Amino acid sequence: MNPTGAIEALTGHPQLELVIQGEARSMTHHLWSVGCWSYLHPSQGQSCILTRLQKSDAIFNMGVDIMKMVFNLEPKYRVTMLTREEWTTGSGTPPAFKGLVWFTDGSRTVEGTGDGVYGQSVDRRLSISLGKYATVLQVEVYVILASVHETETQDRPKKYVSICSDGQAALKLLQAAKTTSPLLRQCQKAMNVIST
Repeated sequence: MNPTGAIEALTGHPQLELVIQGEARSMTHHLWSVGCWSYLHPSQGQSCILTRLQKSDAIFNMGVDIMKMVFNLEPKYRVTMLTREEWTTGSGTPPAFKGLVWFTDGSRTVEGTGDGVYGQSVDRRLSISLGKYATVLQVEVYVILASVHETETQDRPKKYVSICSDGQAALKLLQAAKTTSPLLRQCQKAMNVIST
């Protein structure tokens, strides 16, 4: 046994080599997950570690949902959020919907995540599986984006489109002036297109 191994055995601390490998994996994953990764030398160093991580678990093969900040200063769509009471009573009751009307719902269970879209005016139903690793926020944004794409496939005038969602966090982000999420930005752009 070498001196380092003997000291580690006596003190009960993990072997230094394993600690260094763990830290390298952690740093590699961090660089990859925040979008600061480049494959300069794919067979060396952290690129080699990332390749091993990607083989070990499917989560390391997912794309990242982060980018440089962009601005959505003049959205062509409107986000309206009502309370439960406003939906059910008094003058706050939502106006009658015109045109295409979509209802969305996203969910996350132990088995995975998924979305559901129902197009009331075109009697269209859609279910989408998003695997195990999507966050609730990503699921809620993606289901709105799916509704927008379904709107684009309809051969009808798109003067009015209403997408009804209970994803408050997603709705607030859609009306935000800035974003660092590629998925959210894609949704904002698509909504701007159908709103013109």
